[in-house]
Amino acid sequence: MVMKNNITSIFLLGFPNLQNFTFFFFSLLVLIFCGTILLNLLIMVLYQVSKTLQSPMYFFITQLSLCDLLLTTDIVPVLLHTVLYGGSSMTFESCITQFCIFIITETSECLLLSVMSYDRYVAICNPLRYHSIMSYRFCVTSVNVIWFVGIIVVLADMICISTFHFCGPHVIDHFYCDFTLLVRLSCSDTSIMFIWVLIAGFSILTGPFIVIVMSYVYIVITVLKIPSNTGRHKAFSTCSSHLIVVSIFYGTLMIVYVFPTERQTLLSKVLSLMYTVVTPLLNPIIYTLRNKDIKEAFHKFQHFFLTTHVAS
Repeated sequence: MVMKNNITSIFLLGFPNLQNFTFFFFSLLVLIFCGTILLNLLIMVLYQVSKTLQSPMYFFITQLSLCDLLLTTDIVPVLLHTVLYGGSSMTFESCITQFCIFIITETSECLLLSVMSYDRYVAICNPLRYHSIMSYRFCVTSVNVIWFVGIIVVLADMICISTFHFCGPHVIDHFYCDFTLLVRLSCSDTSIMFIWVLIAGFSILTGPFIVIVMSYVYIVITVLKIPSNTGRHKAFSTCSSHLIVVSIFYGTLMIVYVFPTERQTLLSKVLSLMYTVVTPLLNPIIYTLRNKDIKEAFHKFQHFFLTTHVAS
């Protein structure tokens, strides 16, 4: 695919009016970036080394961590450069690459969260058939389909973009190569593209969200039928972490993309920070702080590491 393009570089404005807050904001982003990398890697390592975490729920959590790692390494390094120097210039090809990785990870995360809600639905509403329904084959197939859908969405976007003529301007008022803002740089008629964005956005955002809502409707109905308060509390506690993650991720994403504004205001950039920078850090924190199995696996791993290190 060869694009008709007079633009050789893209300039990201980022947050141009930080003034005296530049150092504080940059330092905060560095801490978030390091924390995101370490915590998500920790979850992936714990899943590999701990026998107690070998279940469908934790398998999907590791895939969520993989999405968060890809997303944060795709967005944050460019964002750090943008904050430090008051803007960032990148080649047009690099901008397209950043956009592609962003779309794949966000699409995959939307679908992953819906599959995770289905996992909780089966565990609570149909526990006797849980292991037969949520088999290893089903989990692996689901993940393969999820990543495949993300790649298909990107390919469809690229086919559409390849038909456009980009002649300027070359400035994007954002901290990453957002799809809608990138398309607006084109001199061609992009109405078909925005129709595709509406259809894809509804399918990728609203479709999985409906699955999540329906799953939790059945979960709530089932839990309310449990006679003991202890049983109800235990059932709800297994879903609480997932509900928090879904609320943060979908809440900000839908505000930005389902109810978009013509201009990228400071509010929309802050909301974009939530699902591109903050959420990848919050996901492992929420799942580790509220999960007894992961905390126990971490203590065993820590003890094994210290014992091995002392012995050597």
